[in-house]
Amino acid sequence: MKRQHKQKILAALAAFYFLFLSAGIAQGGMSAPDFSLRDLKQRIVSLGDYRAKKPVILFFWATWCPFCRKEIKNLNENYSRLAGDGVVILAVNIGERPDKVNKFIKNSLLLYPVLLDLDTNVASSYGVRGIPTYVFIDKKGEIIYSDHSFSDQQYKTLLGSK
Repeated sequence: MKRQHKQKILAALAAFYFLFLSAGIAQGGMSAPDFSLRDLKQRIVSLGDYRAKKPVILFFWATWCPFCRKEIKNLNENYSRLAGDGVVILAVNIGERPDKVNKFIKNSLLLYPVLLDLDTNVASSYGVRGIPTYVFIDKKGEIIYSDHSFSDQQYKTLLGSK
């Protein structure tokens, strides 16, 4: 039994390393992979719906991630400014059950659409290696920024290029 417990602990530590310490995808010039995911009301949302119309911020996250909770608060505080600038925020939850995400949303009151990447294929296609991860996609559908945080200065710089 002790050996199985140690293996579980090692697996958890490996997952922690994978999710928090690895690097995100490269920035700039890469075409954003299109995808379609269901939101919490089972509606299908496609990234292609926004191409050539609005810049998009993809926010990859999970309910158990304390860093994600901090960034969710930051996004909520800046949501009206972002929406006013024509930026769409899509919060992509990675690999969690809809009931767990719904419970979290009710307590955290996210102001933007939450999409469910149940099989983590979208996160993989964007090279997400740690969460939270922001991916800023311009109107042309190109990734112009990807990182684990999103400062006001970066926001101003990116909007200058929208």
